Amino acid sequence: MPNTNLEIIQKAMEDFKKIQEYMVLAKEENSTKTYAKLKKEYLNLKSFLTIAGVNLTDIDEIKE
Repeated sequence: MPNTNLEIIQKAMEDFKKIQEYMVLAKEENSTKTYAKLKKEYLNLKSFLTIAGVNLTDIDEIKE
């Protein structure tokens, strides 16, 4: 039986990586509305992963 908690954390980490990639693109394209929306999702995922005990030091490219 797979560990559901680990699967949830893995999915959140994958989403976190994608959001960061989109944030970099939005910033490059000067899309402030898109960046602001992505930042909300980024902060939500970052909070979740921090509570889950994930060390974000090496995987957090945005550092906000």
